[in-house]
Amino acid sequence: MFPLTHTLILDGATGTELNRRGVDTGLPLWSANALLTDEGARVLQSIHEDYLRAGADILTTNTFRTHRRALAPSGNAGRALELTRRAVDIARAAIANVPADRPRYVAGSISTLEDCYRPDLVPPEETLRTEHLERVHHLLECGADVFLIETINSIREAAIIARLAAATGWPVIVSFVCNREGRLLSGESLTDAARRLLPLGVSALGVNCAPTHDLAKPLAELQAACPVDFPLIAYGNIGHADDSVGWVNTDAEQPSVYGAHALRW
Repeated sequence: MFPLTHTLILDGATGTELNRRGVDTGLPLWSANALLTDEGARVLQSIHEDYLRAGADILTTNTFRTHRRALAPSGNAGRALELTRRAVDIARAAIANVPADRPRYVAGSISTLEDCYRPDLVPPEETLRTEHLERVHHLLECGADVFLIETINSIREAAIIARLAAATGWPVIVSFVCNREGRLLSGESLTDAARRLLPLGVSALGVNCAPTHDLAKPLAELQAACPVDFPLIAYGNIGHADDSVGWVNTDAEQPSVYGAHALRW
């Protein structure tokens, strides 16, 4: 059972580390490129293991782009289930390879069907339901412990995924990407997002994929909109998106600074 009674530490970036360690993260597949080769899979597992050794309680599967729509431009649409399974299996193998005196968990990552920074591209509701249902079923079949619906830019897409995932009975975490004003990229407020999602039975809400110093404001809004002691999640980044390579790494925020922000969250 996935616990929500105490603080858990999520792992860190996957795509950023793959790129840092020499794995191709070019678009359209971005981090999913690692699943296409044995060497990429080896590096991915080593990243997972390093996060576990650093104290992570939760590993995020490398499934951000293992759905049909994201895989189609590279001719891999028919491999969605296969690559999702490989990503989950790699996370499980990492846990098995790094013993600990406490449980560790695998979070099945689901993000937007289109570019997570482009709320104007969110597909129609029927398309969202059909395609996200397959993603939910794939992760459930492959053995994730919890759904991590992350980097979501609109309430509409978040609610559809959350409803589908919650129907499985598995825990569901939803995390939004916000602008510097603390609003979803769609322009909607986190207060409205919480009001829409809480009745769906989500287990936690939060924000991600923004500079760490920009997360305190949206987290405070979520905390005010949720019941007392409702679980929240937050994880920032230290790079930025790039149209040609997918992501650019920076060292703009040192670990000590990130840690100080996290303590305030």
